Amino acid sequence: MAVGFDPFEQEYLADPYRRFGGLPAVFYEPALDMWVLSRYADIEAVFRDPATFSAAIAQDPMFPLAEAAREVLRAGGFAPAKTMSNCDPPEHARIRRHNLRAFSARRIAGLEPMVRARAGELIDAMLAKPRADAVADLTFPLPAYMIFTLIGFPPEDTETLKSWGVDRLAFSWGRPSVDEQVAIAEGMVRYWEYCRRFVRRRMDEPADDFTSDHLAVHRADPEALTVDEIVSVVYGLSFAGHETTANLGANAIRRLLEHPEQWRALCADPGLIPNAVEEVLRYDNSVIAWRRVTTRPVTVAGVDVPAGAKLLLLLASADHDPERFDQPGRFDVRRADAARHLGFGKGIHFCLGAPLARMEVRVVLEELTRRAPDLELVPGQRWDFPANVSFRGPRELWVRLRDSEP
Repeated sequence: MAVGFDPFEQEYLADPYRRFGGLPAVFYEPALDMWVLSRYADIEAVFRDPATFSAAIAQDPMFPLAEAAREVLRAGGFAPAKTMSNCDPPEHARIRRHNLRAFSARRIAGLEPMVRARAGELIDAMLAKPRADAVADLTFPLPAYMIFTLIGFPPEDTETLKSWGVDRLAFSWGRPSVDEQVAIAEGMVRYWEYCRRFVRRRMDEPADDFTSDHLAVHRADPEALTVDEIVSVVYGLSFAGHETTANLGANAIRRLLEHPEQWRALCADPGLIPNAVEEVLRYDNSVIAWRRVTTRPVTVAGVDVPAGAKLLLLLASADHDPERFDQPGRFDVRRADAARHLGFGKGIHFCLGAPLARMEVRVVLEELTRRAPDLELVPGQRWDFPANVSFRGPRELWVRLRDSEP
């Protein structure tokens, strides 16, 4: 049965949720050369069976690269090792074990005062304007600052690093032209070389940061973590650690302000905020799809899927599955089972940065509801989203205080 599913069409990018309801549970999309899964139970089962559903393609470009782009990457020595999101057991467990220390409950709690202080500074500057773009002024700079500080990158390099991250999003999850591929590949080589130089510098000049902690493991046991693996982890984390959280924060502010009665409820009772974060993760998450590849022939929802089949897991569709969530199209910060979403994955590949992302968005909402209970969306704005299959958040989000001039 031909479905004609195109995650790059403008209507889908603007509102993928309208499309999900009519999708079969499992179908093959020739234009993507992928098997698409749309239901909660099937996607949860995929996450829980890494032996059958490998993570190896999670970071690969969606479409075959042009030879010119491949040559740029080869000439630049671009060769990231598989680390966590695209690594399978047993290597996955070895690498994840060392990374868990950086995201321990104690480390996250220790970072919260820094997040709160920086969020307060950004919010105060944002509120000083008659109208402001909450993405540019708050939700993008805050997680970038935090993850780059955690890694140990110098603050003066932040803007360059953020621009490289935008390029990587298009490269791996978009549909760039040949010319765009070549230009992005050149930037990715610079990004990769930056990470290599930074790790080498930390070998000689260790500090109190994520990178130095990993190099201490390497010095104690070079087989536990190689230098190349550390470079790859730094490279991957410096993108994943801010892009997803930036979008999640923007989605949270947008959806809450679109539902002013729920925004008022949070202002009156900040204790609702942690569950509101979970409801945003379910209702409008920043990662709406992820990828796997089958290691053997398998039957999913009664459909036979061959070995070596690439899968597109529609996480956002799963989290709007009426078989799993009552009235899934209703946004409700008091929803009792909101935390059962698949927004951070499941099983051994459950998102390592989930505690940090939850904390950052919670703090943003706590500070916003306290400092700006009269915040509202600037009316008449149109939402624009980057063209890619996995990451979703508005490029701009214009807000103002209710008494501000239009």
